[in-house]
Amino acid sequence: MKKLLTITGMLTLLCALAACQNEKNASHEEAPHTEQHSDKNSAEGRENTARLTSAQIKSIGLELGAIEEKELTAALKANGTLKVPNQNRATVNTLYSGVIRTLHVQPGDNVRKGQVIATIANPEFMRSQEEYVAVNERIELAELEFNRQKELSAGNAGALKNFQAASTELKTLQTRRNMLHRQISLMGIDPEQLGDGKLIATLSVKSPIAGVVSDVDVQIGSYVDLTSPIAEIVDNSQLHLDLFVYEKDLPKLRDEQIIHFTLTNAPGKEYDARIFSLGSSFEGESKAVPVHAKVMGNKTGLIDGMNITAAVSLEKAKVPAVPTEAIVSYQGRDYVFIASDAPQHDDEHDHAAADADSVEPGVTFELIPVARGTTDVGYTEITLLKSIPANARVVVKGAFFVLAKMSSPGGEHAH
Repeated sequence: MKKLLTITGMLTLLCALAACQNEKNASHEEAPHTEQHSDKNSAEGRENTARLTSAQIKSIGLELGAIEEKELTAALKANGTLKVPNQNRATVNTLYSGVIRTLHVQPGDNVRKGQVIATIANPEFMRSQEEYVAVNERIELAELEFNRQKELSAGNAGALKNFQAASTELKTLQTRRNMLHRQISLMGIDPEQLGDGKLIATLSVKSPIAGVVSDVDVQIGSYVDLTSPIAEIVDNSQLHLDLFVYEKDLPKLRDEQIIHFTLTNAPGKEYDARIFSLGSSFEGESKAVPVHAKVMGNKTGLIDGMNITAAVSLEKAKVPAVPTEAIVSYQGRDYVFIASDAPQHDDEHDHAAADADSVEPGVTFELIPVARGTTDVGYTEITLLKSIPANARVVVKGAFFVLAKMSSPGGEHAH
């Protein structure tokens, strides 16, 4: 009997232990589900967001803008060089040798057409002037003799050959005077100002075109002659660019097409040009055909010989677009940030953030997925993959820093 009671007690204890274990297991299975649900609720609304204080926004230079309707174009990319036509560049020379006495320009100076660049001194310059003055005086006497012989010939008082000799002498002197007149004029001297012992020993060298002095090849005291360049002047107002396009792309181009281009070494600013001529032969052995376009608008900062990168417009369409730097890549996808005023949740972290923001206000930014399209003139077409308010403000500058803030352990969230 005692043995039976012992077995019964042991069975009762085992049943109680089993029941307790089942209750514990049930409690353990329910607890993680509740905790996971709680974590999910606390994270909802905070995923893909970052909050920056006003000080942070100012320090990174963050800027907000809107999604714009931009006329972007599919474009053909090409490289080229800025050129000035030969009729808009000049090498300044002198027709007469001499020593540079004064020099009035330096590289970078703007000059007018006819402006004095330098003066040249040479005593030989006075010989032509002296002869010109003497010929003028001889012509006066020759004209008197011619008229006298003409009167005598008319009255049969003199021989006809004397009249003919006087006529020939006058014509010879007049021809010589005309030649000296032109020669002195080429020196830059007005022949009509000569006389009464007034002769000029220095010549003024003038600019043949208006433009910018690109180089000065002499200095005061230098000896120059017909083969010695004094300065070089370029008129950049007539800049055009030479593009080099491969044969397969040539049929895509036509006259009057618009080209957007930037300087290869300074791509921040964009310029425009219009095609005016398509080449008809290959450039050397490159199998590229030169295409010529005239630069339009403001040409400040453009210089002959600069290398450029161009986009030739092929077709146009107005599409929603943002500055290319507004788009960030995150976990293999493209996004933009918009400014959001969504409230924070009331957990301990959010209470702390709210307390901090009450002292230093900030802005919450939300990550919005997009699909990229055409990129042109610094803008990229986007297709929103999530609806946003019509007046949403987009981060157009500083998006990378907002992404870094969001992704950091101290950011608004962590995946």
